[in-house]
Amino acid sequence: MLFNFALDYVIRMVQVIQDGLKLNCTHKFLVYVNDINIGGGSVLTIKENTEALVVASKEIGLEVNADKTEHMVMSQDQNAGRSHSMNVDNRTFERVEEFKYLGTTSTRQNSIQKEIKSRLKSENAGYHSVQNFLSSGLLSNNLKI
Repeated sequence: MLFNFALDYVIRMVQVIQDGLKLNCTHKFLVYVNDINIGGGSVLTIKENTEALVVASKEIGLEVNADKTEHMVMSQDQNAGRSHSMNVDNRTFERVEEFKYLGTTSTRQNSIQKEIKSRLKSENAGYHSVQNFLSSGLLSNNLKI
């Protein structure tokens, strides 16, 4: 619980200080438990906001784990974000082609085909796992769902 309060404080400090991608006049820091997604209109903006997050975290005794931190540039442009890593405060954050956030797969080209395939595969697996049970006759035809 204390960690959540500390992280909330850090995010609020960074939002007051930094520029970035704004939607409805708020900075785009998507935070869920200890996962933070920093959005920005450019690689430079994301790097600046990440630097501010690292500095603000240090001020209250939190540390960003470089081994668990990744970055991805989402763009239709094939050359966007070509560097393979981002260096912030003597830490290196590796670039990834895709990542899963809150159960949804995001790709570098912001394509939804991979997410659709993943969901269909998951739904088919769920259906096939109960198919024998549903057709076995153990369920009454009068059962209301």
